[in-house]
Amino acid sequence: MSGPHTITTGYAPIKAWIDGVPVEDAARRQLFNIAALPFIHHHVAAMPDVHFGKGATVGSVIASRAAIVPAAVGVDIGCGMMAVRSTLTAAQLPDSLAGLRLGIEAAVPHGGVGLKGGWKAGVPTAVARLFSASGLQEGLQELEEKHPALRQAQSLTHLGSLGGGNHFIEICLDECDRVWAMLHSGSRGIGNRIGTYFISKAREALDRRQLTRPLPDRDLAWLEEGESLFEDYVAAIAWAQEFARHNREIMMAAVLSVMRAHLPPFRTERHAINCHHNYVARERHFDETVWITRKGAVRAGRGDLGIIPGSMGAKSYIVRGKGHPESFQSCAHGAGRRMSRGEAKRRFSLNEHAAATAGIECRKDAGVIDETPMAYKDIDAVMAAQADLVEIVHTLRGIVCVKG
Repeated sequence: MSGPHTITTGYAPIKAWIDGVPVEDAARRQLFNIAALPFIHHHVAAMPDVHFGKGATVGSVIASRAAIVPAAVGVDIGCGMMAVRSTLTAAQLPDSLAGLRLGIEAAVPHGGVGLKGGWKAGVPTAVARLFSASGLQEGLQELEEKHPALRQAQSLTHLGSLGGGNHFIEICLDECDRVWAMLHSGSRGIGNRIGTYFISKAREALDRRQLTRPLPDRDLAWLEEGESLFEDYVAAIAWAQEFARHNREIMMAAVLSVMRAHLPPFRTERHAINCHHNYVARERHFDETVWITRKGAVRAGRGDLGIIPGSMGAKSYIVRGKGHPESFQSCAHGAGRRMSRGEAKRRFSLNEHAAATAGIECRKDAGVIDETPMAYKDIDAVMAAQADLVEIVHTLRGIVCVKG
């Protein structure tokens, strides 16, 4: 039966939805370190996909009074998911989906860091126009004037690009054999620059603070309300989260355009789902307005629609939040890794990866072994552990997967 385990720490308690899912010792230690921070509000929430991360565990929800930990937010600010349902059905798809995958790979820049993975032959006019009209360009200029270190980051050249690692684009079928387009990405190079810069500033601030006890991990250094850097950081992450939302919208438009070129005519449902799972928001919980950091967690307020993807070859879910107060109205953001990328590369062969992704049009080469399904937790166990946080609206199975 799903529900939180309450773990006492000597500081703030931890509420963890971990029935039936493994949690490594390193992640447990990180949760205890977070719980010991002096500004934690009420408790720390751990989702069933929780695993070790930089500074804070991925799959954690941190409610904080008058402070934010930049490393807990991380460097992929605004990372999240977008999904849209079409009127197409499985019966209308061609026997081979290779052309569709190659078309998406050609239309959406993907992979790598730096210039690699961005627009190489010039930023499309429509993307540049949106960057200006949306206020992103003006907002970035204001940030750069205050913090010149943010200049020359990849921003416009990365807008509309996927990135690498666990970012992906999928074409899926739901339980009614309806075709969906789904993708996962965030704020790309500029988000990384913002995150890295303010993490370093928080560490500098830590050296000036008079702490009653030593901080167990310098990556948990924080910025406090009332400090000028705090206000600048809040403005920067708000900008990066908006950049990430637009980034997903541009890519989705490109994916749908490729689908229209390769598939029979179709329409899409009017309302797409576009949700962050790595971000900060100001919310009210347990009678206090606090900063909520969802690091690998999705807002699941009552009625909120969210997306919980599995790994390559696994199911994904469209969910509706139940507004559980003890999770700070949150849920898991995916299957969650059960091993590092290096371990996955050492442990699994190309043949094993090919078998695990049988029937899916995707890359089956050494470059994606670290993203093989066996490197992730069982998505069904993750969903069972959080049955009191969300209800399943649609179950999706991938048929095309484009990896960064």
